[in-house]
Amino acid sequence: MSKYFEPYMSAAERARLAGNTAKRLKKNNPELSPVIIEGRTIANTWWGKAWNDNLERYADYSNRIGRGKSYVRSGAVVDLQIDKGIVNAKVQGTKRKPYTVEIVIDEIAPKRYQKILEQCSHRIENIEMLANGSFPAELENIFTAKNGGLFPSPKEIHFSCSCPDWAYMCKHVAAVLYGIGSRLDHDPLLFFTLRNINMSDFIKKSVEEKLQTMLKNAQNKSNRVIDENQLEELFGVL
Repeated sequence: MSKYFEPYMSAAERARLAGNTAKRLKKNNPELSPVIIEGRTIANTWWGKAWNDNLERYADYSNRIGRGKSYVRSGAVVDLQIDKGIVNAKVQGTKRKPYTVEIVIDEIAPKRYQKILEQCSHRIENIEMLANGSFPAELENIFTAKNGGLFPSPKEIHFSCSCPDWAYMCKHVAAVLYGIGSRLDHDPLLFFTLRNINMSDFIKKSVEEKLQTMLKNAQNKSNRVIDENQLEELFGVL
């Protein structure tokens, strides 16, 4: 099979075509959600940058994913929808009809997930900061651990594209992968949706473990009572 080469199209022309496609699709799909990049920086927040950094650090992707940068910057990702374990997108190529891209992310293995929760115990204040989009630096190594953190490895990412390019990762898939990073800039909690993780698991685990520790300490006291300061510390985070 000969390698497929998409006809050359300038970024400006692709942006124009993508804009027209988005307007056309929006008429029948009001929920259309294009990826809009301002400037050359694809992601600015911790979650967005960490997503992209995670992809780029794997040799499987390092020589391929860069192909999607110019596409996502030019607005070629005319629609990107994130749901539990799956991303559906439309990407503008050189033809009028955009290509359909699907990316499926495996769920985190139960043992791995449990280990992450245990490592995050007693850090409820950091999880609250996380819910507000402000990432706690002390949890960075836990969340970004290669092959052991919250971010997926290449073997956990499966994708398909309707384009005729039979390459392992076409530029349209690469653009969507970068588009996910951009989308996390605007809503970091979508990361937890994509990974099918309930943030309350982290919060509940922290509170439950803190309570168990307090009860254990209280049992070591002669009166077996949790003092007022401990109660305030516990329920002040609920």
